[in-house]
Amino acid sequence: MSIPRPPGPPGAWFEDRFGVTRELLRKVMAAALSRGGDDCDLFFEHSASTSVSLSDGKVNAASTRVDLGMGVRVIVGDQVGYAFTEELTPEAMIAAARTAAEIARTTGRRDIADPQPVQVTDRSPVLQPWHEVDMATRVAMVRDWEQRAFSRDPRIQRVETHLSDAASTVMIVRPDGRLVEDWRPMTSGYVRTTVVHDGVRESSAYNVAGRAGLEFYSPDRQARLVDEAVARTLFLLDAGKPPAGEMPVVLAAGPSAILLHEAIGHGMEADFNRKGTSIYASRLGKRVANDMVTIIDDGTIPGSRGSVNVDDEGNPGQRTVLVEEGVLRTYLHDEISARHYGVAPTGSGRRQGFRHAPLPRMRATIMANGPHSAEEIIASVDKGLYCQTFANGQVQIGAGDFAFYMKTGFLIENGRLTRPVKDVNIIGNGPQALERIDMVANDMVLDEGGWTCGKEGQGVPVSQGMPTVRVQSLVVGGVG
Repeated sequence: MSIPRPPGPPGAWFEDRFGVTRELLRKVMAAALSRGGDDCDLFFEHSASTSVSLSDGKVNAASTRVDLGMGVRVIVGDQVGYAFTEELTPEAMIAAARTAAEIARTTGRRDIADPQPVQVTDRSPVLQPWHEVDMATRVAMVRDWEQRAFSRDPRIQRVETHLSDAASTVMIVRPDGRLVEDWRPMTSGYVRTTVVHDGVRESSAYNVAGRAGLEFYSPDRQARLVDEAVARTLFLLDAGKPPAGEMPVVLAAGPSAILLHEAIGHGMEADFNRKGTSIYASRLGKRVANDMVTIIDDGTIPGSRGSVNVDDEGNPGQRTVLVEEGVLRTYLHDEISARHYGVAPTGSGRRQGFRHAPLPRMRATIMANGPHSAEEIIASVDKGLYCQTFANGQVQIGAGDFAFYMKTGFLIENGRLTRPVKDVNIIGNGPQALERIDMVANDMVLDEGGWTCGKEGQGVPVSQGMPTVRVQSLVVGGVG
């Protein structure tokens, strides 16, 4: 089951199906602002998702989930009152609005304009929508991925595959009269393989995701999904540990952007800076990196998992240049931080769903291309580490200290990739690592994986990408 693209004008989906009229919207907003408030928003969401998983040749999970509700946020300065309901009845919505009003009560008054539809740019070009795809087709896909994986190598002992799709229609209503409706599709595919050879067991996985329909799974993408999962697993059989110590580190294009997202990007979210907990809190307009480094958070990439037509406050998605030629230009702003800094929102107010209030969040965080080639960067390193893929990591937002777990990579010796290595901790400090990037290649890759960013208990879909870069030195936790 999935939700089709709404055929009518903005607002019609919730009015026709659930009786949420313009008059009712005004009543709910009036209740939300009944105790005063600088601003408020109503966030409606109707979503449906389907998933199917296969392992050991059997479908071990297949499910469909439908969710419906709305949240009310009242803003007073930097304070927020928030409440939600899973019932779209007038009584339930007005009760939620009054609860939010009590939490954020003040003596101010805010006018309420008649809700007027706002057209949004659609960046989710779906050709084969999921509501037209039956369960049998989904099962056939995950079974085919399993069979392909087994056929790649006789050492493969186990294969797990997973396919999920979802779509939601959201409506955001503001007291200034904005009524925004947005349809949000999503899909992800996953393959995990396990090999056993000479008593050694290794497992690894690969996944792909995007805002798309069935057409997302082209023959090339399905082949890559399987081949990458198998290749990453087999790689581990021959990989060892690198020597420990501080050394130059080359980060591969694409997956290495997890460091860009976690160790640097979070520190540029405006709420951390407004509260003074980010190391970038007083560095606007100052140099934070080499002049060949430009970092962008882009919500406008068609089909990208992290892209947004509008954010969850009703502001259009945009391309935000955070660092321009090494200089910190702006933060990622929601309505609250934008008001605090006296700037416009950047379309970065995002939430997990109607049960949550929005926060400044990343979308697709990218480092732009530089002047070098990947080959030139590798050749410049006498002894160091080339990081290919990562499994996970930990970051302290305030200080920027991080520890990331590199899953696969190579030693660099005399300017060449030599021995394969695995399971290595990379330790450093985000701002320092950014300052130590001294070579940037022209091979930027937007990673196609199904990344989800967690913050304050909320998960939102994101994308990330970067070219090959050289960091002058990071601590490598290896052997000896």
